[in-house]
Amino acid sequence: MQPETLVRDHTIYSCVMGSRAFGLATEGSDTDRRGVFLAPTPLFWRFEKPPTHVEGPADEQFSWELERFCELALRANPNILECLHSPLVEHVDATGRELLALREAFLSRRAHGTFTRYALGQRRKLEADVRLHGAPRWKHAMHLLRLLTSSRDLLRTGTLTIEVGAEREPLLAVKRGELTWSEVESWMNRLAREADEASHHSPLPEAPDHRRVEDFLVRVRRASAA
Repeated sequence: MQPETLVRDHTIYSCVMGSRAFGLATEGSDTDRRGVFLAPTPLFWRFEKPPTHVEGPADEQFSWELERFCELALRANPNILECLHSPLVEHVDATGRELLALREAFLSRRAHGTFTRYALGQRRKLEADVRLHGAPRWKHAMHLLRLLTSSRDLLRTGTLTIEVGAEREPLLAVKRGELTWSEVESWMNRLAREADEASHHSPLPEAPDHRRVEDFLVRVRRASAA
């Protein structure tokens, strides 16, 4: 079965991500689509297994096979967790609704470590731009601030919200280069400190509900094999 066929015929959940989901879209913003497909169980009985992910077939489209998606979500991968919480759902079937009902099962205090590591990697890239060019890529700085805010609020409340709401205009000001790098650094440092503080008394559990997610996956695989 061709990868494009898996996406076309077996997608259980798809959504819009990026600036449009974050509430940061401006004229000319791309439409980034992400999805989850369920490869039919008999495909796993062959030597050649179905792909863990598929890029396309549309521009700016990327999809994961359900098992890989769940693995990454259990590891608190920021991109995967945010995909589960997009406010812009384009398609969801019965299995997809079950996946969305499991959203809280994937959330745990492990998100503090994964979000922090991802943020540090992005910040190093921004700092390299400042050293080489005298200024960061402001769009990337904006998205890093958004991620840090989302991480802090997740740890404080136990709920992952990716739409920026009232922070839209301050963040877009960063994208337009209206703040100095020093001001942006201070903002980032404050958010990182607040996330660290929140992690010590977060309402999130220490670990995700691995058993609940695995039971869901096994049940879905069995139904697909029937």
